[in-house]
Amino acid sequence: MSAAIRTGLLASFIGAAGVAIVVSTAAYAALKEPLKVDAGQLGGSRESSPGIRAFKGIPFAASPVGALRWQAPQPVPKWNGVRTASEFGDVCIQPAGQGRLNIAVMEGSPPASEDCLYLNVWTGATAANEKRPVMVWFFGGAFTEGAGSVPLYDGDALARKGAIVVTMNYRLGPYGFFAHPALTADSPHKASGNYGLMDMLASLRWVQSNIAAFGGDPRNVTVFGQSAGAMAIASLVASPEAKGLFGRAVSQSGAWMGFGPVPGMRTREQAEEAGLKAATAAGITTAAQLRAMSTADVTAKFSSAGMIVDGWVIPEDPSTTFAAGRQNAVDVLVGSNKDDLSFFPVKSTPQQFEEQARARWGSLAEEYLKLYPHATDADASKSAADSSNDGAFWHMRMYADYQLKRGRKAWLYYFAQNPPAPTGQPPLPAAHASEVPYVFNNLGQTPLFPDTSVAALSAASAPDKKVADQMSSYWVNFARTGNPNGPKLPQWQAHQAGASERAIILDADPGSERLPDKARLVLVDRLYEQVRHH
Repeated sequence: MSAAIRTGLLASFIGAAGVAIVVSTAAYAALKEPLKVDAGQLGGSRESSPGIRAFKGIPFAASPVGALRWQAPQPVPKWNGVRTASEFGDVCIQPAGQGRLNIAVMEGSPPASEDCLYLNVWTGATAANEKRPVMVWFFGGAFTEGAGSVPLYDGDALARKGAIVVTMNYRLGPYGFFAHPALTADSPHKASGNYGLMDMLASLRWVQSNIAAFGGDPRNVTVFGQSAGAMAIASLVASPEAKGLFGRAVSQSGAWMGFGPVPGMRTREQAEEAGLKAATAAGITTAAQLRAMSTADVTAKFSSAGMIVDGWVIPEDPSTTFAAGRQNAVDVLVGSNKDDLSFFPVKSTPQQFEEQARARWGSLAEEYLKLYPHATDADASKSAADSSNDGAFWHMRMYADYQLKRGRKAWLYYFAQNPPAPTGQPPLPAAHASEVPYVFNNLGQTPLFPDTSVAALSAASAPDKKVADQMSSYWVNFARTGNPNGPKLPQWQAHQAGASERAIILDADPGSERLPDKARLVLVDRLYEQVRHH
């Protein structure tokens, strides 16, 4: 089992997928601006395609700078007049990309700053009383990079299928996930660390208060996200603070489970210890001093703790919450990708594979070794990758199982579409994040991963356009009714506990693919029980 698994992981308007909501064709009527939101009036939206308006750069919380750095999000100060919603707000502070492109801060992106708590709304509604389903996107990026302004996450195509789409920014790296005893003591909830999650919650509260003005239904909100965003969503499903803020959740390749030799999510005390050490080394001891640091110093001297059990937003380890059935009663659509962890290329020898298996699997090692061929270096390397990808799927199936036990519906998928490769090159893997362009039906946009795929090839490929049309329709249908099925779509069976064979294979030729081996998944079940009760 890879380190990534052990940490919990990392068409046309009316086409083949049939759409239930049709935008008015009468001169593409639009909502009358300005719109009224809690903090004031909004106008100056832009048409992203005929009948769809994009409202950008809407503040959903006060700027988290100065005395508000490392604080829970505060209300937006009211403004006078009409605020223009034509441009994206700044993105949150983040690295440019480590040896690769970070699509949140590439050429043409908004500048990065600490003043970054903005969201964006795409709507095709022509009246405020339409009560369209709302989809709120939480991006991935290891809690250190990403933004709601990324072209890949443009909500226009989903809005054309009838949803109101919201993308948002949340604080990243040490600004979003840094814990320190002085910050904990200063907090009314005696909690520090999960500021990025607090931002997500603040955006959802904004949606509850304001989305009706855009034609959305605050009682029909679906959160969807990938990787870190999916992991955050799973943890919010476990959070009492998120109760009532959304009724459905989509997690793409990201669940909550701690699955290492010492299971569980990092605690606030552990994160505080690391934060205290870093602050002390910088000569900082008080909350006031921490908030007075320059942005450059924070970026250089501190690092992200990631999500932690802070005692408030995440009151206990989510594994405990889900096992006890205390999580929020929401329907879920979850899954993983065939080659999810191919960005961690694995090279192994038979000896290394066996040694790692015995260290990781203990009394189950012999059964594990029988299930994963490893007689040659090639076999061992392939089995190491297969094991990690099987584990990724297992995580998502377990998530679905728990929601069934909670009395809710669950839908499980397995994404296997290979993005087209240039002529003469082997097919690209269905890697981590490769499903995102299909979900948003944005095949022509620069992908998050793999960096080697060519967006123009995907956008021109009939099989890929078919998968994108289907997936985006499944996602919107789920947001609308809780059931992804719809006219002219391949039938998707609802999940049954432990029944991985009911997962839908999302691929232009699903008959050519196989789901992860059931015996392997059963073995992971047994290992998880051992680890959880250790």
